This record gives sequence, structure tokens and C-alpha cells, in this order.
Amino acid sequence: MSPKHVIFKKVSRDKSVAVYMSKRDFVDHCDYVDPVDGVIVLDLVQLKGKKVYVMLSCTFRYGRQDMDVMGVAFKRDLFMVTRQVYPELQDKEKLTHTKIQQKLLRKLGDQAFPFFFEFPDNLPCSVALQPGPSDVGKKCAVEFEVKAFCAENQDEKMDKQSSVRLSIRKIQFSPETSKLVPVAETTFEFLMSEKPLHVKLSMPKETFYHGEPVGVNVEITNSSSRNIKDISLSVEQVTNIVLYSNDKYVKSVAKEETRTIGSSEVSVELPFRLMNPEPAKESDPEDMVFEEFKRVYLKGVVYGDDDESPTEA
Repeated sequence: MSPKHVIFKKVSRDKSVAVYMSKRDFVDHCDYVDPVDGVIVLDLVQLKGKKVYVMLSCTFRYGRQDMDVMGVAFKRDLFMVTRQVYPELQDKEKLTHTKIQQKLLRKLGDQAFPFFFEFPDNLPCSVALQPGPSDVGKKCAVEFEVKAFCAENQDEKMDKQSSVRLSIRKIQFSPETSKLVPVAETTFEFLMSEKPLHVKLSMPKETFYHGEPVGVNVEITNSSSRNIKDISLSVEQVTNIVLYSNDKYVKSVAKEETRTIGSSEVSVELPFRLMNPEPAKESDPEDMVFEEFKRVYLKGVVYGDDDESPTEA
């Protein structure tokens, strides 16, 4: 039995606009980025003569929504582009760029219209700071979103009843090219001890992928008179933010600890990279299956007030 292509869909509350997309993750391959494409299905009776637009946006958020002060939101739009889908400004053939769009247009009928975006150069990928135990609300994050809405013009305030918002991710994949084995070491001399303590930290490679075990080798040569009490190994997410200030955030995301006897005052750091795994090659099956687009199911995106809920149906 041949595999089926999953198509994600989301419909506005008043049923005037429905968006269909074949994927939610778009890969930055370093030399090019997957384009954002999909199909919008319209109910022309519900539209009541209004135009339909689709928007791709990238937002940097550095505070919770309830932290907005005097109308100033703790976020910055890094990129935003809006295109008119209906009435059509071009023929559907000129706006159809992928095979899956062609299949969706045939399946969904005459009131289906394609859309297509390309990411500009130098946009960051989707990322969010790992929250601490006491952190609540929105993360500090770079988020991408596709919005479709009905309006008299594109500058009109968006009506929640006749709009659709879909969170997507721009993720990065780069094949391993470096053969260097990361190594870091330090030597520490204690007071009143003739010989030092030497610690060496090594990893089998520099780049690891999400879901892959991170192997670490720790070598300790203790020639001092001190006994080692505690061996602690942690993975920390380090983020430099320069958009609004030169801040540096460090969050511990994993930790292993072994206790013996004595005391220890030595530490060593070894940087490595964590990236998304190689994306699966897209198949081209004839059969399609439709699945509701739920933001809560999208990894790395925070579930918030603007997400779907059962009451929105």
C-alpha cells in the first residue's frame, strides 16, 4: 500500500477561508531555503465582496504578551510580506509552483487559489530559549507565521472570525563537513598540594542532531592531595541576543552527576552544535489525507492565547 501525503488544513471560524499546506517545517539548507506554498479555499458568499490576503511574517518576541506596557509590545517584526490572493492578480498557473499545489487545486475545485512565498536572505531560523523551572508564559523566541484574512484592503485590522493563523518553523540542516574532534582540557593546582589535577573533556564530533545521544568522554588525572567529591556534567543552551541589547542567556537543559568523596573546584567547557536532523525526502504519492493544523502539535512553538482551542470551532 503506497504512503499517503498528509495535508494540513485550518478553517476560519466563519468558514469563509480555509488554508491547506503540505508541511509545517521549512528547511534552510544554507545555500537555499524551502519556499512556503499552499492553497486557500474560499466561500465567496461568506466573503461578501471582500478581498483575501495571505501574509508571511517573522517575529522576534522577548517578553510575554501580558507584559505589554502602554501599548508597546515586547516583540519586533523582522520580516513581513502580504499578497492578495482574491480577486486574482495573476493566473493560477503562474502562481502554482509545486506538484502538490497542482493536485490540491484539482481536488479542491474552482474556489481554490494558490499562494507562494520565498524567504529572504539572512532571516534567522526558528528558535526559543529553553525555559527555566520558574519561567511562565511566552518564551524569548523567533517565530514564523502564515496568516490568511478577508478585508477591504490589506491594512485593515484583521477580524478573528474570518482569518486563519498557522505557526510554521524555519529550521536549519547542514551536513557534517568537519572531521575535527572537539577537545578541551584544564590543569588546576591546589594550594598546599605539590601536584595538579588535570581534566580532559572530549566528544566524538562537533555537530549533533535533535534526538541523537550526545556522547561525552571525561578523563581525570588527579595527582593532587585532594579527593574528588562530585563529577557534574551539564549541557547548557547559550544564546546571544543583539536585537535590543547585548544580552547573553544561559540555561541548563540536561545534567548528569556522580558523587564520590572529598572536594572539587575545577570546571572545563567544550562548545558543540545542535541542529535539526536531515529532513526526509518528500515523496509524491497520489493519495492525500487531510489533518487539522494544530499549533500545539508543532515542536518548538509555544502554546499561547492566540492558538487554537476547542471553543474556537
